Amino acid sequence: MAETTTNTSGSKHETLRQALTGWLAANAPEIGALTALEKFSTGQSNPTYRMQTNHGAGDGRFVLRTQPPGTLLKSAHAVDREFRVMRALFRTAVPVPEMIIACEDTDVIGMKFFIMREVIANTVFDPALPDYQPKERERLFFAKIEVLASMALIDPLAIGLEGFGRPDGYLHRQMATWTRQYRASETDNIPAMEFLIERLPAAISDNVPGFCVIHGDFRIDNLLLRDRTEVAALIDWELSTLGPAFIDLSYWCAMLRMNAQWPIGGLGGIDRSSLGIPNEETLVSAFCERTNLDRPRNWDALIAFQCFRFASILQGVLKRHLDGNASADNAASVGSQASDVAALGAEILSAYLARR
Repeated sequence: MAETTTNTSGSKHETLRQALTGWLAANAPEIGALTALEKFSTGQSNPTYRMQTNHGAGDGRFVLRTQPPGTLLKSAHAVDREFRVMRALFRTAVPVPEMIIACEDTDVIGMKFFIMREVIANTVFDPALPDYQPKERERLFFAKIEVLASMALIDPLAIGLEGFGRPDGYLHRQMATWTRQYRASETDNIPAMEFLIERLPAAISDNVPGFCVIHGDFRIDNLLLRDRTEVAALIDWELSTLGPAFIDLSYWCAMLRMNAQWPIGGLGGIDRSSLGIPNEETLVSAFCERTNLDRPRNWDALIAFQCFRFASILQGVLKRHLDGNASADNAASVGSQASDVAALGAEILSAYLARR
């Protein structure tokens, strides 16, 4: 993982290091003794740290992922679920890091956490891929479709994910969950969110085909890349569950529709063809061909739903910033994007409803 880290030499982080040192010696001695701990400065939800042990620069590199401090919303920051789903997917066609050990005892460091082996690769944050050539951009976008297709083709029950999510009613449960999360994090009235909460349930009532593992936050910065266009690992599975096959694809496409100038930007306002980036129709068609599934009739309603869901997530980021519990340095600007994303979703849903 090639991301920016921050020094953790303060007393708070020294306490964390000391608590981990004793726990690792008793519970995971095979990974070696902890020699260094640095916090990644990126990531809006669960604090993540690079760990170095005395096994050396290669075999001794690990990643610690924890819940954030403070009072947590119900079902949020589910690092235990992250650990379970990545452990189940390891050695399948879906690339994930190797899981080492998890701890649900909050008395150890004050919160749940898990440890995984570090994947030595690079992270890219701009979906326009400014340092890439057109053919490289095309290869990477289709490589991402291959990851999504691989997820869609895996039977969750065959890899031990019984009970990880219910097979029916995903979208309406998600509407209820993210409406509840939004209300718990609400700081100002956002009219577009009220419109989406009122009109989305009927628009997403059609069945969406497939049943698979859902990542829940599939976008460029949650991919670890090797040799520029190879997906070495898909990380940040905090929002993962089971459900229809088109959920991650619609989320990714919604993210790409967002304005390129926003703190978490997409390709809105950018000429994709000039960059060699496939348009949305091409990406969806490639996914359908690879999975033998038909595009949902309410595709644009799914895009609007993903805007609503992401706006709810951003509102949570803003609330954690205001409460002093933000994980990333740019939480204020990222959280403020919630109203813009909601407005985009309302615009998409209005156009969809007008065509029906």
